[in-house]
Amino acid sequence: MDWKGRRSSTNVEDQRGRGSRGVVGGGIGIGVVVIAIIIALLGGDPSLILDNILQPGNEIVSDYSATSEEEELADFVSVVLAETEAVWKDQFNKEGLSYTDPKLVLYTGSVQSACGAAGSSTGPFYCPGDNKVYIDLSFFKELKDKFNAPGDFAMAYVIAHEVGHHVQFLLGITDEVMSHKDELSETEFNKYLVKLELQADYLSGVWAHYANRMKLLEEGDLEEALNAASAVGDDRIQNNTQGYIVPESFTHGTSEQRMRWFNKGFNSGDMNGGDTFSASDLKIPKIKNY
Repeated sequence: MDWKGRRSSTNVEDQRGRGSRGVVGGGIGIGVVVIAIIIALLGGDPSLILDNILQPGNEIVSDYSATSEEEELADFVSVVLAETEAVWKDQFNKEGLSYTDPKLVLYTGSVQSACGAAGSSTGPFYCPGDNKVYIDLSFFKELKDKFNAPGDFAMAYVIAHEVGHHVQFLLGITDEVMSHKDELSETEFNKYLVKLELQADYLSGVWAHYANRMKLLEEGDLEEALNAASAVGDDRIQNNTQGYIVPESFTHGTSEQRMRWFNKGFNSGDMNGGDTFSASDLKIPKIKNY
């Protein structure tokens, strides 16, 4: 990625060195806590996913000294966030809509959000309760070493996916999904949550389409993003961690699905779905299509 020297976002909150007691752990993959977050916000019971939601406070402040590598990562995140701001403001304007920038919180170890507490093991996530994306920079090392998905555009894909959840929230797609909660079984409703994640992959691909037009991408960057999307597919993660696959427990979609929907977004560059969706879908790509 040709990111150095580009504008940095002013919407980054650096909370590194601060954390919360009793932090939730055990999650894996990109933004896995978002399902529990959405359920909690709309009155559901998130305990099946998160073991503990903390009350505000109970903050731990520790000595923290960032390495030069971490500072460069922080700069990188800020630049990518700025690029998402530019793209989505323009795309919303074209639709006659107003885009509100999300905040992005950098933290180490644990963090308290409006959606509750989370630990670094949950991976990056978006909280609709405060319109913030939360990232522990250590995840990017895990992405490279554990998931075998190296590269700066692999990291950019992660950020763009979480910003995609913010786009969904602003467009009312999140509420659309949650409106089906009481009318569906847990298994059927979980399919909608997977669709929500795949749509965030599609929207991250739409962002990448315009990032490419702005000469941000370099040779091999698209492959890095697709590799990252594949690496965090539910089937691949389950097979690597437990040796077998349980489709009913998927939270984000298979490797093939995640790659396919990112690629569709990248090829179309259309937040409305392009030729992937029928004309009757109007303003936004309907969740049923994913």
